[in-house]
Amino acid sequence: MKVRILRKRPTEDRQYWEEFIYEGPSDISVAGMLDDLNYKDDIVNAAGENVPRIAWECSCLQGMCGGCAMVINGRPALACETFVRDLGDEITIRPLSKFHVINDLVIDRSIIHENALKVNDYIKEYKPSPPKEYEHQYAAAKCLKCGLCLEVCPNYMKGDRFYGALFANDCYLIATRSDVYNRDIKKDYDRHFAAGCSKSLACVEVCPMKIPTLSSMAKLNRKRQD
Repeated sequence: MKVRILRKRPTEDRQYWEEFIYEGPSDISVAGMLDDLNYKDDIVNAAGENVPRIAWECSCLQGMCGGCAMVINGRPALACETFVRDLGDEITIRPLSKFHVINDLVIDRSIIHENALKVNDYIKEYKPSPPKEYEHQYAAAKCLKCGLCLEVCPNYMKGDRFYGALFANDCYLIATRSDVYNRDIKKDYDRHFAAGCSKSLACVEVCPMKIPTLSSMAKLNRKRQD
């Protein structure tokens, strides 16, 4: 099986495609396949040339950390939850394009947390929420901050003031768990999400945790009228 990977060395700016041959079992995740390609003492590409090991990252291999987010055969996904058997005779892998690439498939997602800090996106003074919100709060709180929703979002651009679906879910959690849904949170939600979202809902389709972001938006829109 041919595996094409878009690579980048830490000391270089350019990206380049490199092809490998995978001869292992198909009943394995893409994460497992990358481990298999890296396992041998001498890593060689399809041309038989010695090359550096493929850089990628993860923490759990169980779909819980979001570290292995990448684009696999054109679809943003977690490598640990995508299986070789479902990908055909050739696999193409590249890093998420809306983040700075550090090394091969390793990206810098710090902009997600920097944006949260800019608007003090946290629960300042906790208050118990109505039981009717528990189920949706649990769903929204499962966000991995993996960046898949930003990768598919037609409205998100690097460095833009639009923060994407993950920010909308954070705002929902703040609105239902803090003592006051204050003017700043309303303003930040309007400025950094509501004013820029075209509701393509690609974020909902690609989310590995299946977070119902559309429900978060609806609940917040009702609160904005309060």
